[in-house]
Amino acid sequence: MIYVIQRLVRAAAHHVVPKPPPRNSTLRPGPDTPMWNALVLAVRPHLRRRGSKINLGRELGLPPQRINEFFVARTAAPDAERTLALLRWLAMHQPSETSARRAGRPPPGKDSAPT
Repeated sequence: MIYVIQRLVRAAAHHVVPKPPPRNSTLRPGPDTPMWNALVLAVRPHLRRRGSKINLGRELGLPPQRINEFFVARTAAPDAERTLALLRWLAMHQPSETSARRAGRPPPGKDSAPT
């Protein structure tokens, strides 16, 4: 009798249906958000200078505390409109090919050796 109960419990454990994620829930930054993680890694080098987080916050219309939550603590992510504004800001702060040529460096993503 005990053996039958154990088999039934094991069989029931295999048929447990996982809970679906709650509807309309917000994604939190972490391993499930690889694109946000890549964007954070691209933005963080630009935030090292004193006052750069404050300037970015002004550009996005956010207080510096929220910028810290996005890029240092990684506990929050901006909404879609601010993410697009962040991508625009990042594009303006990336070195361009023409400025790299003027400085005598290869453009970003290009090898210095001829192919």
